[in-house]
Amino acid sequence: MEKRTRLRYGMVGGGLGAFIGGVHRRAIALEETADLVAGCFSSRPEKNQETGDFYGLAKDRIYGSYEEMAREEAKREDGIDFVCIVTPNATHYEIAKAFLEAGIHVSCEKPLCFTVEQAEELARLSREKGLHFAVTYTYTGYGMVKLAKKLVSEGAIGDIVNVNAEYLQDWLIDEIGGGDQTTTKMSVWRTDPEKSGISNCVGDIGTHIEDTVGYITGMHPKKVAAVLDHYGMDLELNANILVEYENGVHGVYSCSQVCAGHLNGLVIRIFGSEGAIEWVQEEPDCLKVTKKGQPEQIYHRGTGYVSGRAADLNHIPSGHPEGLTYAFANIYHGFMGAVLKTVNGETAAPEDLDFPSVEDGLTGVRFVHAVVKSSQNDSVWTSLE
Repeated sequence: MEKRTRLRYGMVGGGLGAFIGGVHRRAIALEETADLVAGCFSSRPEKNQETGDFYGLAKDRIYGSYEEMAREEAKREDGIDFVCIVTPNATHYEIAKAFLEAGIHVSCEKPLCFTVEQAEELARLSREKGLHFAVTYTYTGYGMVKLAKKLVSEGAIGDIVNVNAEYLQDWLIDEIGGGDQTTTKMSVWRTDPEKSGISNCVGDIGTHIEDTVGYITGMHPKKVAAVLDHYGMDLELNANILVEYENGVHGVYSCSQVCAGHLNGLVIRIFGSEGAIEWVQEEPDCLKVTKKGQPEQIYHRGTGYVSGRAADLNHIPSGHPEGLTYAFANIYHGFMGAVLKTVNGETAAPEDLDFPSVEDGLTGVRFVHAVVKSSQNDSVWTSLE
């Protein structure tokens, strides 16, 4: 078999004008190793056809349903190597399961699905079929997050003693009070339990905190104590969470969509016995490192003193800001590298597997359920198991 140098992919969701679908397409294009050849972009036939036509897809590869797409693409000799799922939360499980059962690798937006049982099934199918499954927790793709991971693993700040992280937004502040008013902002479905599941704020942005902290430190929550604020809405708009990790270290997570003046304020602070690391998403090219008894140091992306994966995945010279699309591209760099090696009968290297996996998605679902359960039971400590 001739060795492949490019991949073919399909997309479910992400019709023209959809924010996150466009981000995924642009990120994949940056890597220049995969071509969009199939899609089921919208439940509205005219929008679906319009999107497929815009991207130059063959008529017979613009599908009316994801079931048909999975079935027909699996039959083709030139079928897609992976699918990119960018639909609302409620549909992730069924779509991902259909493509896994068809033998097709999967990239899926977060959160992975609604229930722990669904997440466990997707993880099992991925393992049993030997298929790669990425869950696009974006922020682990940033180069300076990868540098933070490297420094922590090398003991630059000593033993971790505390974690403090927040993700603050204000885009749902007008929803305080509930009632008949409806937001005119994007992603209205996020506040709808039928489409978002049991959680809005924690499922949407709180899981990003959990995954990014876990990526940097290797620590994942063992149990949580949480209080969620609904402000008259069906799903929470604000959350404060105490965390105990598997090694006994404690942390505090705060996530909110009603904090005036905050746009996309993810901040990760890792405190160790010998120093601290802080990364601010809105200034993603910088990493603050403070050693005990020394002045703070600011590391800048793209400079000669930055090494490891942070250097390997540097796209443009320092001083030219990289952002969200590049972080997505870095996730796809690993995922598509792993898929390409697999389709060529090769073994994926560790760096190819440097992307959020279905197991990370499973942890995220467990985290959401434990947080909601804790809040419903007077904020008692609640295990993720």
